[in-house]
Amino acid sequence: MSIHNIVLAFDSFKGSITAAEATACARQAILRHCPEMEIAPFPIADGGEGTTEIIGRCLPVQQITCQTHNPLMEEMEASYLVTTNGTVILEMAAASGLTLVPPDRRNPMNTTTLGTGEMIADALSRGYRHFILGLGGSATNDAGVGALSALGVRFRDDANREVEPVGGNLHRITRLDTTHLRPELRESSFTIACDVTNPFAGPSGAAYIYAPQKGASPAQVRCLDDGLQHYADVLLKETGMDISLLPGAGAAGGMGGGLLPFLNARLQSGIDIVLELLHFEEAVRSADLVITGEGKIDSQTAMGKALSGVLSIARKHQVPVVALGGSVEEVPALNAAGFTCVLSIQPSPGTLEKAMQREFALQNLEQTVTQLLRLLTPSTH
Repeated sequence: MSIHNIVLAFDSFKGSITAAEATACARQAILRHCPEMEIAPFPIADGGEGTTEIIGRCLPVQQITCQTHNPLMEEMEASYLVTTNGTVILEMAAASGLTLVPPDRRNPMNTTTLGTGEMIADALSRGYRHFILGLGGSATNDAGVGALSALGVRFRDDANREVEPVGGNLHRITRLDTTHLRPELRESSFTIACDVTNPFAGPSGAAYIYAPQKGASPAQVRCLDDGLQHYADVLLKETGMDISLLPGAGAAGGMGGGLLPFLNARLQSGIDIVLELLHFEEAVRSADLVITGEGKIDSQTAMGKALSGVLSIARKHQVPVVALGGSVEEVPALNAAGFTCVLSIQPSPGTLEKAMQREFALQNLEQTVTQLLRLLTPSTH
């Protein structure tokens, strides 16, 4: 196999090394072994936490910082990007992310996406009308009612009292008041980037699948799911839109579906959006090999996650793809999906804590890439 041009497309090894660190490490290992190799580095993300940073590294953008609130309604600052053509790129994790809430205060019954709505409102006030909103890494299960309240929607109960927009109150909402919905939204468009296909509610919906990792107890999960089911019925009655079974509606605690009745919006694969923005396909066309990777690789990897987008484009151009992971499972299924080779970077059995140490992970990644290159380019050593 003759290799002269390699594309690197690493997602983060969550809790260990960033996408940029993984990509830089692999690049250095390749150049030490093959200094003449042409390398196209692409740190990637799938729309969730870290997406704006990745895009900001690769594209000319302006960063704008605004006042907002975190998921617990505490004041903070958050930033979003604007491209040269005026498209706003923001991720909800910047204002509504799980990392903004201390572990002992995590409870999706009480958290809100208000801050994400405040970021959108700030961009609207500055005259921007085209948005890419990344979902993922949220601390919330409020179906986006917090964000919508920042954009002018009011949620009311049977007694016409305004309902506080948090996850635990979804079951109290019986009607919607859009009188004060920001008029700029009528001329705005939103592409909502998500990496999951979960429905709004039910056994595979937002609450049952994701609320436990946000701090919900089993009883709270049931309450949150009941609230989502109820709120979906309210949306159908009030707006005529049925989001209950829409794939991706359960993303980010139901925000994926909750925004759709109020915004000119569409759901799209997050990794597809990012790769298009980065002109990834142009680099793959002339590549001899793509090396990709992330922290955990299993059969779900090829089903809408970041690496699946990389694989799809590479297969289109018949470029082999090697995937490297901190944890690798179900390799036959991954090979069947199209990965040429799937390798773990772990040199031997060990503790998870040790494996996730930054320097240890970088060392293992460098060693694995070096060994891979020795196999694929034996004439260079």
